[in-house]
Amino acid sequence: MVPKLIFGLLITIVAIAALLLVLIVVGGIIAGLLAPFVGSVPISYNFRSIKERWTSTIVAVLGIAGTVGVFVAMLSLARGFKATLVASGSPGNALIMRAGSSSEMMGGITLDSVRVAQDAPGVARDANGPLVTQEVVGVVPFPLVSTGTDANVQIRGVSPNVLTIRNFAKIVQGRMFQPGLAELVVGKNASRTYSGLTVGSNVNFGGGRWKVVGVFDAGGSSFDSEVWCDAHILSQVLKRPDNIFQSATIHLTSPASFQQFKDAVVSDPRMNVDVWREVDYYAKQSTTMTRLITVLGGFVAAIMAVGAVFGALNTMYSAVAERGREIATMRALGFSTWNVILSFLFEALLISFTAGLIGCLAVLPLNGLTTNTMNWQTFSNLAFAFKITFDLLVMGVLFALVMGVLGGLLPAIRAAISPVAVALREL
Repeated sequence: MVPKLIFGLLITIVAIAALLLVLIVVGGIIAGLLAPFVGSVPISYNFRSIKERWTSTIVAVLGIAGTVGVFVAMLSLARGFKATLVASGSPGNALIMRAGSSSEMMGGITLDSVRVAQDAPGVARDANGPLVTQEVVGVVPFPLVSTGTDANVQIRGVSPNVLTIRNFAKIVQGRMFQPGLAELVVGKNASRTYSGLTVGSNVNFGGGRWKVVGVFDAGGSSFDSEVWCDAHILSQVLKRPDNIFQSATIHLTSPASFQQFKDAVVSDPRMNVDVWREVDYYAKQSTTMTRLITVLGGFVAAIMAVGAVFGALNTMYSAVAERGREIATMRALGFSTWNVILSFLFEALLISFTAGLIGCLAVLPLNGLTTNTMNWQTFSNLAFAFKITFDLLVMGVLFALVMGVLGGLLPAIRAAISPVAVALREL
């Protein structure tokens, strides 16, 4: 409920900003058309004003830029986390788990169920038979390279044909593990993040000794943070039943055959399973953490935005106070109330637009930067990258413009309604 409210609030803010910008542009056009009759405030006047008050302007710019930077960074963090998990799924694969399981860690499917599923319509085959990988999933602590402290790594026991089923994953160093041997292949992020997970290394866990024989690249998906090995060997080492798996992933003849496959499996009285399109399963897995990051990021950005708006208010009110006589003189010369409001709003928007660009430029180096966090669905450490996209940058600039409008509207109105006679007496 809370994430939906925050998302709705952000959409509302963007819509209000767009509406205000349209009104200001239309007002500017009208003012320009009427300029020969009522006059208009030259834009150069606003630039000279900003130059004269450069110290307070810099404070306002830095406040808004910092807020925009945090806003865009947090949204790109959430988007990067979601993109990493969604990339793990393929629309041409189906995932089978025990009915009611919220994740693979909680799942359980028997070998008999796997055999029933692999004979269902829609299952792809090659020369060796159905393209199915039954998988054993667990977590194992490995020391981080950066701190030396242990973090949970998801280890996945897979079938030897897994690279055919997940054809986006490629061995980039060493070789694939051999079935029946205690050998590991590790994701590229796991190899860089944890000590001892390089080709040729030997590691101990679960009472067994394993040799790292290869590194694979899974295209930026969550699998890049995993360790893969033979499912039967992992079951033996972890002392689990050899005929029980956490899940099974089945490659389909085409994405369109998913519903046919699902209907056949779910309706079979021998089966007590849930069938997911793989891409949908991983998208659902990203929901909890994405919401958490978005809520926390929105909360921090909202607090900073309040401070930034007050900074803009202070800057613009200061400008109004210092230019009281100038404003009165312009009004006496024939400039309308609308001209004065537009002039001050333009000045506030110019400051906020500049700040928005600076904030966006400041966070651009984060794009693609890899970080780690706990995936609360699997209790394992997941590496993912900041994902800064054009629409996030646009949202950042619009967010800055909203702060500029909020910070400049009241001072602009005050300047426009100031009594002309009172201010002229001070000359």
